[in-house]
Amino acid sequence: MMLDADRIVDRAVDDTGLSDFGGGSFREGLGVLTGALGAEAELTELGETILEMRLRGLLVNRLRIEDAYRAAPKIDDEAVVAPLFIIGLPRTGTTALSNLLAADPLIRSLRLWESSDSVPPPQTGTEDHDPRIAATAAGLRAMYETFPKMRSLYFQSATGPTECQDLLGMEFRAVHFDGMAHVPTYTRWVIDCDMAPAYRYHRRTLRLLQSQCPPRLWHLKTPVHMFSLDALNATYPDARFLWTHRDPAAVMGSVCSLISYTRSWVSDRDDDAGLGAQQIELWELALRRAIDFRDRMGEERFTDIRFEELNADPLGAVERAYADLNVALGDASRAAIGDWARAHPPGAHGTHEFALADFALEAGAVRDRLGFYLRRFDVALDGA
Repeated sequence: MMLDADRIVDRAVDDTGLSDFGGGSFREGLGVLTGALGAEAELTELGETILEMRLRGLLVNRLRIEDAYRAAPKIDDEAVVAPLFIIGLPRTGTTALSNLLAADPLIRSLRLWESSDSVPPPQTGTEDHDPRIAATAAGLRAMYETFPKMRSLYFQSATGPTECQDLLGMEFRAVHFDGMAHVPTYTRWVIDCDMAPAYRYHRRTLRLLQSQCPPRLWHLKTPVHMFSLDALNATYPDARFLWTHRDPAAVMGSVCSLISYTRSWVSDRDDDAGLGAQQIELWELALRRAIDFRDRMGEERFTDIRFEELNADPLGAVERAYADLNVALGDASRAAIGDWARAHPPGAHGTHEFALADFALEAGAVRDRLGFYLRRFDVALDGA
């Protein structure tokens, strides 16, 4: 009963004293998701609590965003111009690349502390000591203490960049929810749903966040954008893309290991035997859609960054990507990016141990299945 959609909506209204969600388009995704969580996820009592708080938090943030717009309607005049989107399979260096771009003082990033708690919008004079930073840092410490393996699997900081999952999540149209729980009905729905409302709300949130806190050249990141680049492009027709590449045989076991671990927080299900096949199918679809989009749009809005290049020469990889996309890189930006790279070498937060066989996968079969991707981008095989 905790995950009843109407109950979650009512509790968000009670939490805030607000009732205007800016339209009801979010209700379809919320209904499909809560239905799948109840019927398929086999949640523990703790899992229900965690996910109820997560879904309610998204609605609370949305209510507050709409209230902020009501108080300052001119926010809607803000323009989000030529944003940079990092895409690519998970575990291909997207997070490292995101942190490198976030170090650039001329780039605006979606920071973890403002992503799920966006109101009041940050202000330039107080952004470095906003009280939400300390609250987010405390939440991260609690998570890493409770789930210590997460530190090496996916390390975040309160002030660092984060994925777009909260922005898409406020419409409940995000493949990220598949990583939180076993929800196949929802996953089938979300990969083919109309993503236009999600990207419109994505942009609505960016407008608010930049309104008192420039710069206004955004960089955003999440692998799941590859499922819906046409909808993204309809909202951001001048978007540019940095696509990271790595041998999928080195990637898929890590993806499955991360999902298996995060799902274990909310359920006692053992999904490992079927998880490999499910994830291969899912990300094959994402790659095929992204390649098709690129074929139709042309090459000028894309740059490619290889995992081995990013590890060996992170500043050089960013310099080349900026040049490809016609993004200025001044001395201050170059120095800041280089400083971050030197302070955060690969493996600084521990190593991630996993085996493909744990998820009924084999390297040759993965490469055969995704051979179209390997050939298209001449991806180096791990260890070759």
